[in-house]
Amino acid sequence: MSDIWAAVVIVGVAAIALKAAGPVAVGGRPLPPRIMLLVGTLAPALLAAFVVTNTFGQGRSLALDARAVGLAAAGLCIWLKAPLLVTIVAAALATAITRAM
Repeated sequence: MSDIWAAVVIVGVAAIALKAAGPVAVGGRPLPPRIMLLVGTLAPALLAAFVVTNTFGQGRSLALDARAVGLAAAGLCIWLKAPLLVTIVAAALATAITRAM
């Protein structure tokens, strides 16, 4: 087996072990309230990190381009409590108009 395939197998086994560790460790018991609070705040934090990375990242540097305008338009729509479809269309239009300029 080559080194590359060995690495693939090791990473696969490690991923399966990590996924199985949670249910095995908890064993059907309810999680403590502090852990549940952490789990509840983890998803929004990860989503925000992905949005910021994809909006302002370009390779290994920062970029301020049309994507930032689209994000600002989406943020404004969310602040004004617009429906999701309106928010998506407004962000796409703002990005497209900025790129066309």
